[in-house]
Amino acid sequence: MEFLTWLFASGDFTPHGYCYRWVQGLVWLHVVSDTLIFLAYMTIPFTLGYVVLRRKDLPFNWMFLCFGIFIVSCGLTHAMEVWNLWHAAYWLAGTLKAVTATASVGTAILLIQLVPQTLSLPSVSALHDANEALASQAKEVRASEARFRGILESAPDAMVIADAQGRIVLVNAETERLFGYRRDELVGQPVEILMPEQFREKHPQHRREYTAQPRRRSMDGLRGLRKDGTAVPLEIMLSPLESAEGILITATIRDITERKKSEELVKTVGELKRSNEELQQFAYFASHDLQEPLRMVSSYTQLLAKRYKGRLDADADEFIGYAVDGCNRMQRLIRDLLSFSRAGASGKAFQDISTENALNEGLKNLRTVIEESGAIVSHDLLPAITTDGTQLAQIFQNLVGNAIKYRSAAVPHVNVSATKNGGKEWIFSVRDNGMGIDPQYFERIFVLFQRLHGQKEFQGTGIGLAICKKIVEGLGGRIWVESQLGKGSTFYFALPERG
Repeated sequence: MEFLTWLFASGDFTPHGYCYRWVQGLVWLHVVSDTLIFLAYMTIPFTLGYVVLRRKDLPFNWMFLCFGIFIVSCGLTHAMEVWNLWHAAYWLAGTLKAVTATASVGTAILLIQLVPQTLSLPSVSALHDANEALASQAKEVRASEARFRGILESAPDAMVIADAQGRIVLVNAETERLFGYRRDELVGQPVEILMPEQFREKHPQHRREYTAQPRRRSMDGLRGLRKDGTAVPLEIMLSPLESAEGILITATIRDITERKKSEELVKTVGELKRSNEELQQFAYFASHDLQEPLRMVSSYTQLLAKRYKGRLDADADEFIGYAVDGCNRMQRLIRDLLSFSRAGASGKAFQDISTENALNEGLKNLRTVIEESGAIVSHDLLPAITTDGTQLAQIFQNLVGNAIKYRSAAVPHVNVSATKNGGKEWIFSVRDNGMGIDPQYFERIFVLFQRLHGQKEFQGTGIGLAICKKIVEGLGGRIWVESQLGKGSTFYFALPERG
């Protein structure tokens, strides 16, 4: 306390006012000037302190503190100049000047040491260039990201990107379509959401093993789970993707539903093919092996009819007649069945043939029928095509034979013609003036053993048109009919143009 009293004491010293002879103008000039300097010096440290508090990221912010102490000390020395105009506290003024000197020297030393670091700071132009470079890099990054997202969105397969913890970070539109989720429903969710329940428990371990040794990996025969709970067969390709956040896992997911259906279809077709081959073999051997015992039964029934006709009663003759007729019909059925089993299985290579010659070959086998019925068979100009001539002759034989068999009361007229359509096919037609066919039976007549008439009206087994259909389809074509009852029929079959 005594020290402070001594420090503020004037002692025997004379205030500065006496030095100015108390000239009012001179005294107030010093008072106003020193006061304003004091106030300015007091304001500057507060401003610097406010800047430091608001911008803690500024480099060398401790230097602002040093400047603040120095400026406050300087301001106090000017305050003492005003005080000493009336009070001679020169010891206090000297002490403040000593403090100011210490702060000044310390600040100057620190500032000199700070000069190299300050000079190493980038200039405004350098900072401007650096900002422009960063902006350019950011633009390139955004463009690259936009290209990446564009590629991702245009991918034909579902794309799912997950982090090492199995959280989904990015999906494309195909993923939404395949699994039925919206994008915001998937991002951030564990990738196990897309898996059936039975695979979820073990998947984290598989993921850890993969992230420990990331590599391209293809997986087939997997199943995914849609939002609606249905499963979908998948093929998945995993690829590691380096990023700033660490390794990411890219899963390319392909829906193989159609491929599985195709595989099943191929398998089914193969089984059907084997089954058909076995059925054909069975039909061939059955019809072939049945002919011999049937021939024996037929021979003996005919012998009984010849030897004992009229020698027994009328019932016996009738019964023997039934037996002979049944044997004859069974023989025709077996022969036709054998023909059907062989239809379309010639195994011959296709050759350039004259369809007119094929028609003539078929008509040779119908010579007796044509002569007995008085039928008139004509044909237009017929082309040369590449096909199996023997099977084509059988088609003509069956279609012309049917036209004559199912004739009306008028003399049968049959015309064969051919035209070429725009689909690289030859359309053959066999037109007659016979009984005609009700349109409701257009499909039925090509089915095996399907007949529209009884045995008493027309003999037959209902195999002829089925044989035609089988042969035409075996040659790569198709067959159909157009007809009206009482106005005749036109059978068409189309064969591809080859060569």
